[in-house]
Amino acid sequence: MIIKNLKDEKSVLKGYNMLLYFAGSLIMYEPDDECVVDFWSRGILKRLPVRSNNPRFIKAASQLRDSCNDISVCREILQNDFKRLFSTPFPALAPPVKSFYMDKSAPDHSNNEPVADFYNSYGWKKRTRYDIPDDNLGIELLFLTLLVDKYISFEDEACRSEMRNEIKRFIRQHVLSWLPQWNLRMQEYSNTEGYKGIANLIHASCEDIYEVMDKKIQYGDQPEELRN
Repeated sequence: MIIKNLKDEKSVLKGYNMLLYFAGSLIMYEPDDECVVDFWSRGILKRLPVRSNNPRFIKAASQLRDSCNDISVCREILQNDFKRLFSTPFPALAPPVKSFYMDKSAPDHSNNEPVADFYNSYGWKKRTRYDIPDDNLGIELLFLTLLVDKYISFEDEACRSEMRNEIKRFIRQHVLSWLPQWNLRMQEYSNTEGYKGIANLIHASCEDIYEVMDKKIQYGDQPEELRN
């Protein structure tokens, strides 16, 4: 990943936020006609808002572009996969909740701290309107986009530095601490390339955002075709 300057960094992060917002909604709710059309038919997948050399991101882009050739039946197929993977009272094959994957007896208690504590430290109360558990992946991704938006809005470098650390801490403790296990189940149990691609896209995007926040990226001129 090459980022030329602060302006480009903000543009890249806005692109990842757009992807996570759409992907997160497909984890929380059954795909409807509008969602399928917006995500697959109106250009978001035809021209992704960011480029990444993360192999997982490249795989996700390939899976998603090949996943929904017939829009007329795509929604039904995705809805059936949603129910198999996520829904209760059925035995969900890939529950998108952190508590399903975390070993509460593990000596590293940092990963077992309630994610609600992180939300509360930022006064984020609106999550309750979704009537979804706090450790649901969709809720976590929504909160992550809010943190990234806050980071983008800061002009002061000291504030930006502090927020970078907070975003890394959130991703490390509450997302990537269990997301790889969930993604493995998604690749194994999903019947659709669409949901396999969504899982890889979420995983790669969180890795890439962490990399941007960790400043382990190359700054410099980039070819015109790689610019957002």
